[in-house]
Amino acid sequence: MSDLTRDREEPIELKNWLWWFPPSRWLAEYRAAWLPGDIVAGVTLAAYAIPVSLAYAGLAGLPPQVGIYGYMLGGLGYALLGSSRQLAVGPTSAISLMIAGTVGAMAAGDVQRYAQIASLAAFTVAILSLLAWILRLSVLVKLISDSILVGFKAGAGLTIAMTQLPSLFGVKGGGHNFFERAFLLAGQLGQMQLLVLAVGLVAIALIVFGERLLPGKPVALGVVVLAIVAATLLGLPAQGVPITGEIPPGLPTLSGPALRIVDIEGIVPLAAGCLLLAYIEGVSAARTFAAKHGYPLDPRQELLGIGAANLAAALGHGYPVAGGLSQSAVNDKAGARTPLALVFASITLALCLLFLTGLLENLPKAVLAAVVLTAVYGLLDFPALLRMWRVSTLDFLAASIALIGVLLLGILQGILLAALASVVLLLIRASRPNVAFLGRIPGTNSYSDIDRHPENETLPGVIIFRPEASVIYVNADTVLEAVVNRLRVAASPAIRLAICDLSAAPYIDLAGSRMLHELHAELASRGINLRIIGAHGTARDLLRADGVEEKVGGLDRAATLDGVLRAL
Repeated sequence: MSDLTRDREEPIELKNWLWWFPPSRWLAEYRAAWLPGDIVAGVTLAAYAIPVSLAYAGLAGLPPQVGIYGYMLGGLGYALLGSSRQLAVGPTSAISLMIAGTVGAMAAGDVQRYAQIASLAAFTVAILSLLAWILRLSVLVKLISDSILVGFKAGAGLTIAMTQLPSLFGVKGGGHNFFERAFLLAGQLGQMQLLVLAVGLVAIALIVFGERLLPGKPVALGVVVLAIVAATLLGLPAQGVPITGEIPPGLPTLSGPALRIVDIEGIVPLAAGCLLLAYIEGVSAARTFAAKHGYPLDPRQELLGIGAANLAAALGHGYPVAGGLSQSAVNDKAGARTPLALVFASITLALCLLFLTGLLENLPKAVLAAVVLTAVYGLLDFPALLRMWRVSTLDFLAASIALIGVLLLGILQGILLAALASVVLLLIRASRPNVAFLGRIPGTNSYSDIDRHPENETLPGVIIFRPEASVIYVNADTVLEAVVNRLRVAASPAIRLAICDLSAAPYIDLAGSRMLHELHAELASRGINLRIIGAHGTARDLLRADGVEEKVGGLDRAATLDGVLRAL
C-alpha cells in the first residue's frame, strides 16, 4: 500500500470511529456564547437532582448519598457517549422501585450485599447495553406500543405513590404489591402521626404551587432547604419526626463490582428490565428535545450512552440510572445547549458531597416522600386511558394489561408482562387483517370496499378481494377463510372469476403463498378462475419461485383491475 493510499484511508477510518464518540461532533461546533447557558443549566440541574436523588435512593432502599452518586457519575458517562444534548441522566422512580422490589430477596437481609447487588445490576445493564448495541437490538423497543407505556406508567406511578404514603403518614407500611400495601396502610391509619402528615402536606403544597409560580426553577430544593431550617429550629426530630440522618461526606471510591454476575441468580432479568425501562424512557425524552432543537438523534447510539452512564454509576457503587423527561426538561429550560451541562452538574454535585452533606441531616423523610409524590404525578395520564376507551378498545386493553400487571406483580414483572402483551397484541392485530371485497364506485372505473360503501356496484360473475395487510403465517388462513365464506354468501355457482388484489399487501411469506395454492384449488373445484394483480416486486419473486404464477395466468406488474375486467 502506498503512502498516498494510506493517508486517504486513515482519515476515513478515524472519521468512522469518531462517529461513535458524540463529543467529537458537538465540541467541534461549540460556541463560546453557549458556555453560560451550560453552566447555569448544570448548577440548576444539580439543585433539582439533590432532593430527587435523595428521595429515589430511599425508595430503592439504599443510603441517600447513593442517589447523588448516580446523578454525578451517570451524567458524566452519558455526556461521553450519548447522542442527546439535553437529556439528563440519574436515578428514576420506576427503576428505584424495581430495585427495592427485587434486590431485597436476593440480599436475604444483608445490607452490604444489598448495596453490592444494586451496583452489580448497574454494571450488568452496561454489559447488556453494549451487547444490544452490537446486535442492533434498538429496533426491538418499537414492539412496545405507546398504549402499553401509558398503562405501565400509570401502574408505576400508583405503585410508587403507595410506597411513599406510609412515610407521609408516619406509619410503618409494608406489603409486596399495590393492593397489599393499600390494605396494610388502611389498617395503620389509626397510628398516623399528625405532625409528620402536616410536614408532608405542607411540603407538597409548597412544591405544587411553587412549580406553577416558578416553572423551571429548582423549587423542590428550596422546599428541602426550608424543611431543614424548620426541622432544626422547631426541634422536629426530637418530636418524633423521622429524618434522613447522617450522610457521609466525600466522593465515592471507584472500583469494579464486588460480586460476579454468575453468583447472583436473577441479576440478568433485573438488569434487562432496567435497561428496557431506561431505553424506552430515555429515547422518548431525547427525541422530544432533539425535535425541539433540530438536531439528529441516534437511537442506537443511545444504547452506548445508557451503557456508559450505568458503567460509571456502577464503578461509584451506584445503582442503575436512566434519562428522564422531568430532569431533562429542567436541564433544557435552564439553558442547556450541549452535554457539557451534565459535566457542570456533576462538578456541582461533587462540591456538595464534599462540603454540604452535614446540612442534610435534619431533612424530614416526609419531605422526601412529598418530592417523590409530586414527581410521579406526571406518570398518571388518566385522560389518555379514557381516550383509548372511547377510540380503540384494543389499545385500552393493552394499557389495562400493563397497568394491572404492574399493580399486581410489581415494576419488573409488570414491564416484562407489558413487553409480552405488546408482542401478543401485535400478533393479534396481524392475525386479523381486513379483507376488503371490492365493488365499482358508481359512475367511475374505481373500486372500493363494498361493505363500507353498500352503494358500490357488484360485478356479475366476479368476486374481487383485497387483503389489507401483509399475508403471512399468522393471518394467511384468516384470508382464505374470509374468501371462502364470501363465496358461500355470493352463491358461488354464479361466480366465474376471482381477482386477488395484493396492492395493499407489502409482504408475502411461504404461508401466504401456500394459502394462494389452496385458494386456487378450492376455486378450481367450483369452476372459478383466480387472477392476481398488484403484487409487489418481492411478492412476485416469491410467488413465481413457489409455482403460483402458472396457476393464476401470470403475474404482470402492469396488470390493473380495470384491465383484467376489460379483458374478461
